[in-house]
Order: sequence, then structure tokens, then C-alpha cells
Amino acid sequence: MSFSDSDSSSYGGEYKNFRQISRERLLYEMLRSAKTGDSKSTRKVLIMDKLTVKIMSYSCKMADITQEGVSLVEDIYRRRQPLPSMDAIYFIQPSKENVIMFMSDMSDMSGRSPLYKKAFVFFSSPISRELVAHIRKDGSVLPRIGSLREVVDFFLSFLFFLFE
Repeated sequence: MSFSDSDSSSYGGEYKNFRQISRERLLYEMLRSAKTGDSKSTRKVLIMDKLTVKIMSYSCKMADITQEGVSLVEDIYRRRQPLPSMDAIYFIQPSKENVIMFMSDMSDMSGRSPLYKKAFVFFSSPISRELVAHIRKDGSVLPRIGSLREVVDFFLSFLFFLFE
């Protein structure tokens, strides 16, 4: 049995390359899953850091992203306009700096309104218990989190290796 034969049988007879697999995971398991029944917002903002932008750019076209309801793509470290009627999808590395930026966006503790209605947070690799505890401590952010997940797969680990 050749290597390609074993690949095609594991995918129901259809061979998919690395880029196609990562595209499907990011579009369908991340962007499409960021929907809530109670949310009237159909358009979303996608917020990423430098590494996750590279991963998304490698895997998806902008047309793919907009087809999943993303209207705007933003850098987590740039100043952003408040869009309180829109949900935000965060695809970020689980660093302390990124978590602080995300929490600052969604908190109302500083006397200002959150930037977005609801946050769907996807970490590019496993998040430490300390950072999860830090997020849990902020009672003003928790109700605004639609999901908090790790997007961890063998291919994402490989992509990190390529882009670092």
C-alpha cells in the first residue's frame, strides 16, 4: 500500500493536502462555530496576532473568511474602533499580552463599554492554567465570552514551526 492510498482511505476516498485540511479546520471548526442562537449579529470581526495572521493567510483566502460572516479583520495590537453590535472572533496565541489585550477589549471595568458584543476566543496552542484563571477572575468579561477553546492539531503545530 502506498502512502497516498492510506491517505485517501482515511478521508473517505478523497485526498486532501495540508492546506485544504487546515483551511477546513479554521473555517468550519473555528469561524463557523462562532455563532450563537441569541446573537442577532450576523457579521463578525476577526482579531488576530502576527503568527495567527500567517496561519490564516496560508490556509484561507479573504473570500473564504468573508463567506463565513467576517466583515473586518483586525490586528490585536492596533487601536480599534468600538463595534458594540458585532461579535468578535479572537484567533490568538495564548500569551499573557494577548490575553490582557482581549480582556481589555471586552471589559467594562475601566469605565468604558466593551469594544464588541460577544467574544469567541480560539487559542492557537494550549493555554496555561494561570491564564485561564486570570480570565475567570474578571467577572465583567466572563458573560461576554461565547466560547474559549484551543485550536490544537498536529498541522497547526507544524505551521508554528514553519512561521516562527
